[in-house]
Amino acid sequence: MNTGNNEETFVAVRKNNEGDIVELKTSTGRVMDYKQAQQEVQNGIISGANVFTGRDGEPHLRSNADGNPDNNLDNLPQF
Repeated sequence: MNTGNNEETFVAVRKNNEGDIVELKTSTGRVMDYKQAQQEVQNGIISGANVFTGRDGEPHLRSNADGNPDNNLDNLPQF
């Protein structure tokens, strides 16, 4: 997901037993929980993702649509 500049992106995820993403790792090696990841995306610190309100009314994190399923958050390698 490197965009050719120095913006930080998500490169790996950790999932719980239900398959939900609970932690994310960035291109600089930082590891953060899901809520912190949402905050950093909203604050423009991490690129390539966005926060949206789901049908459940809660904020959710997703990768930006680019036609490449390989960099979708659910498809990133686990760490």
